[in-house]
Amino acid sequence: MVSTIQINHDVKDALNRMKTTGKETYEQIILQMINFIEEQKRNREELIIEGCKEMAEDMIRINKEWEAVDAELDWEWNEEF
Repeated sequence: MVSTIQINHDVKDALNRMKTTGKETYEQIILQMINFIEEQKRNREELIIEGCKEMAEDMIRINKEWEAVDAELDWEWNEEF
């Protein structure tokens, strides 16, 4: 089913500037934008996941360092304060 949409002249001009061969339809341009945005979302999610993994590794490393320091200290928890 084909439907008609209304766009402002400035949007139409922007879509025309995005054409690489000059022969693409507005639908093709819009689909290219949608695909680009979806790819960027996937890339962002992958970067977030990678960043979280690196932070987790750093936290584990720091925790091990503090465990070594804690083992050297002879202290007791005092709940009077």
